[in-house]
Amino acid sequence: MNIKALEQAEKKFLKQYPGGFAHPEMVAIGKKHKMEQLTAFAQASFAKKRFEKPADVVADMTRLVGRSTMVSMFEKPKFRSAMADLSKKDQERLASCLYELLHGKEKAGFESLVDELMPWKLAKWTLCTVFQSYYRPKKDVFIKPTTAKLIIKELEVDLAYQAIPTWAFYRDFRKLVKELKAKASKDLAPSNAAFCGFLMMNLAQ
Repeated sequence: MNIKALEQAEKKFLKQYPGGFAHPEMVAIGKKHKMEQLTAFAQASFAKKRFEKPADVVADMTRLVGRSTMVSMFEKPKFRSAMADLSKKDQERLASCLYELLHGKEKAGFESLVDELMPWKLAKWTLCTVFQSYYRPKKDVFIKPTTAKLIIKELEVDLAYQAIPTWAFYRDFRKLVKELKAKASKDLAPSNAAFCGFLMMNLAQ
């Protein structure tokens, strides 16, 4: 791992924005992403008791995707359209996948979510990681392919990117982000999404 590249990125960012994400300009940018509001929405919408009504969970999944600034504008209408076409059994299966991911066995939940979204061609990294990244913003990660590949390349990490979402890559990338955060200033990581955003902005040459 190229720690020097991380240190240089941190120095560059803190020079431009003293205090990191607490700097007024970064606070203003952060408000546009509505991270706190969407985290509160996700935690309320996907609490255990909410899964008693699968249709409501799926509706809130659609709302979260629609409101997220991290998900591509091209993916939002496709996801919304697919969710509108789900049968009652489809809704139950999808909600069950998310329940397992957030409240049960992560690996099984992640893999079943990928399988469930595959027939609609929605098994994308963004759509497979957006829910947990808002639900547990300091633990879980949102994987945007371009950002993940940039981090791996510029920090010379021994990790092979997988185009199709896999639990193994998600687990290892999340571990990488945790390790990188431990070596960086706390001012750079109000959430894992913000930390990856910092890396995206400052590792690029």
